[in-house]
Amino acid sequence: MTRAKGLVLTGYKGMTVGEITELREALRKDELEYKVVKNTLARIATEGTPAEPAKEHITGPIGMALGYTDAAQVAKSTIEFAKKNDKFKVLGGVIEGAYCDAAAIKKIADLPSREVLLSMMAGTFNAPATKLAGLLNATVARLGYALSSLKDQKAAAGE
Repeated sequence: MTRAKGLVLTGYKGMTVGEITELREALRKDELEYKVVKNTLARIATEGTPAEPAKEHITGPIGMALGYTDAAQVAKSTIEFAKKNDKFKVLGGVIEGAYCDAAAIKKIADLPSREVLLSMMAGTFNAPATKLAGLLNATVARLGYALSSLKDQKAAAGE
């Protein structure tokens, strides 16, 4: 729990062992883990960790999806699996140390990936520089056209 950047609490009641295995394999592809543990043990494990806000929400049969690199990926992967399996429910979770209810987890899952957001931000930072370069180029080009026109006029006048 100390390494987890994201934790999603899930309800798995009614799922078969095969479905849980399928879930674990799907999460493993995204470098995530899925654990089913005793509630008391889970509450103790969250103490003093970034996942502590989930402590009071660990009740009943609960499974935990854990992500160690990208907190949003846990939300994306669990929501994606929940769309395929009606028995699997997302109950809430902790993303970067803050508790989120199921609706917030769904909103986080809908966000673009970190790489997409970084590229959007880079494009936003690059836009003013591109516009400035275009304006400077236009100013130099206009000056060149003006000098060329002046030269042509003087040549035509015989100077």
